[in-house]
Amino acid sequence: LGRWRLSLDRLLDALENLEEADLKRFKRKLNEFPVKKGYENIPKGRLEKADALDLAELLLSFYAEEYAEEVAIGVLRTTDLEDPGFEDREAPSTLQCNPNTRESLSSLFFLTGVHFIDRHREELIQRTPIDQVLDCLYGTVLTPEQYEKIRAKETNQEKMRELYYKIMPSWNNYCKDQLYVALKDKNPYLIEDLEGK
Repeated sequence: LGRWRLSLDRLLDALENLEEADLKRFKRKLNEFPVKKGYENIPKGRLEKADALDLAELLLSFYAEEYAEEVAIGVLRTTDLEDPGFEDREAPSTLQCNPNTRESLSSLFFLTGVHFIDRHREELIQRTPIDQVLDCLYGTVLTPEQYEKIRAKETNQEKMRELYYKIMPSWNNYCKDQLYVALKDKNPYLIEDLEGK
């Protein structure tokens, strides 16, 4: 009960900081958010009249403690809302590749107004062994068709170009965050090198 209360308070802090119009956007996106297999979206009718407290309780009852925060962070990012309740804590990854991966998706991405993945595009295309990264993204931000299309390319560079130029233009920051986490999990030295630049 104590841990559940802590999560409720943390979710409530984040949601109460949203303006009324932003809270409406959050609820609309929450109803459409692509949740993990085994979970379902909160019904629209239950979201419509929910205030911040009701919303926090719904998130916890539908998604349990850890995944509720992950969903909330994902929805905040997909709606381009600030993340006032979570910015100083680690954001859990939705990636199944390494369930122990917990990377802090910090303001490093937004210091220049350009996401890390966009800022280092050319070097990532040239230096990334992509196959293991694709396996991490499969089923989360890549559809089976997209996955197969990229894997069909012959070289790493061709695969990365397919990802960057054909698929990634439709991605939001949440999807790019997932690529960053996968890259850091599979090629930490490359990411450390780029972060130092």
